[in-house]
Amino acid sequence: MSEPSAPPPPRGGEQPAPIRILLADDHALVRRGVRLILDSEPDLTVVAEAGDGAEAVAAARTHETDLAILDIAMPRLTGLQAARELTARQPGLRVLMLTMHDNEQYFFQALKAGASGYVLKSVADRDLVAACRAAMRGEPFVYPGAVTALIRNFLDRARSGEDAADGPLTSREEEVLKLVAEGHSSKEIAEMLVISVKTVQRHRANLLHKLGLRDRLELTRYAIRAGLIEP
Repeated sequence: MSEPSAPPPPRGGEQPAPIRILLADDHALVRRGVRLILDSEPDLTVVAEAGDGAEAVAAARTHETDLAILDIAMPRLTGLQAARELTARQPGLRVLMLTMHDNEQYFFQALKAGASGYVLKSVADRDLVAACRAAMRGEPFVYPGAVTALIRNFLDRARSGEDAADGPLTSREEEVLKLVAEGHSSKEIAEMLVISVKTVQRHRANLLHKLGLRDRLELTRYAIRAGLIEP
């Protein structure tokens, strides 16, 4: 899919077109509150809403958007999974993660997923508008605790001489892992992903082998650590 078109440049004394935002959160009240914050700014406008990651990906296909604001923990596709798919499809789209979790694991997963910033819901009224504008300028936005985590992670890796490794799982394996961890049966997963039960079972066996795990419980624990589901 082609990159979203940029807002048209201002002519003469006209104001620039507002930043077009896709907002995804599985709680309607949260979306309403965040939308009030964003729409009160003249340079920001919410053009689409979604209740989960899959809806966000679908909405991005039908709405011209410059910026996606995604909750991390959502049904079907998480915000992290949606971010990876959106940035792969639309490289020009900026992404911010909005979450209640002050969690280093989620933070680093968000960066790997292509997010430009990580905003805590508890201070969204203070930080979110600035984060939107920073993202559109091509600048990262992180809260103070995340800066500490970044520095500590860098120093730890520098001391050990290690580089950050890419995740061991494919996108499809992550989808299967998330659904397994949520308690869905192989038949239910097959229906949800439109694949055969045998394919689901093969993915599950591959997951156990790749990750060196033994059963569903250990897969669930891994999914929590990886930020695919909430603890």
